[in-house]
Amino acid sequence: MAPAPAASTIAQDETLTGEAVALDVQSVGFFLRGVGALIDVVVGVALLLLVAAVASWLGSIGALPPEAFPPITILMIVLVTVAVPTTVETAIRGRSLGKLAVGGRIVRADGGAIGFRQAFLRALAGVLELWFTLGALAAVVGAFTPRAQRLGDLLAGTYSERTRTRALPPPAPGVPPALTGWAATADVARMPDRVAARVAQFVRSAGGLDPAARQRIATTLAAEVRPFVSPVPAVDPDTLLHGVAAVRRDREYRALLEEDARAAALTPPL
Repeated sequence: MAPAPAASTIAQDETLTGEAVALDVQSVGFFLRGVGALIDVVVGVALLLLVAAVASWLGSIGALPPEAFPPITILMIVLVTVAVPTTVETAIRGRSLGKLAVGGRIVRADGGAIGFRQAFLRALAGVLELWFTLGALAAVVGAFTPRAQRLGDLLAGTYSERTRTRALPPPAPGVPPALTGWAATADVARMPDRVAARVAQFVRSAGGLDPAARQRIATTLAAEVRPFVSPVPAVDPDTLLHGVAAVRRDREYRALLEEDARAAALTPPL
């Protein structure tokens, strides 16, 4: 009898798409979610005050009868707390002024864009957890959920996804042209890890160093590197360090690829 295939596990910070593909995405943290919600609430309060001022002015000039104030007040509260958030999140795919400020957007649990139903459920729950309890209920629920989800998110099956991520680092420099032939046969494996780490750090930051400081550091590091390099090329210290770093990085990368290939060959098909 063939063994049953191993079950896949989905981490709390992964999103399972409709095609059953697990994506490692970043959710907006508890603090930033609170800041975004506060901005949205402040905008809502400002809108209410603006409408109240306009209604008061219309009443003072006799254009609005006094008996019209209660229904207008109820209508504006419903519009600001439910209709406007639902319309905004539906129209601009889970974003609002507060979410744009903190770099987030509301998405479904599978990572897709939310629709009217999800936005409406979130806004409806927000009347209780954001407006009636002044955000206390949302804070308590968000503090105990993996993705800082509030009650509306749990009801709608949504969470806040981070849209601003750090820029990728610039590509690592390759082997200097002067060392292309040397790199094919160079032996740099004996270099201690601490020295190799210092060389890699120098190569990453060399472009931002003062020329005099760069030359001084390169000369010092090259003196430490030469005993572990064979053969030692006849180049300046800066070029030597860039060549050593590139050779070590390329060989370590190839070793990881070969290790993955061996592991895949030994793994029985499910």
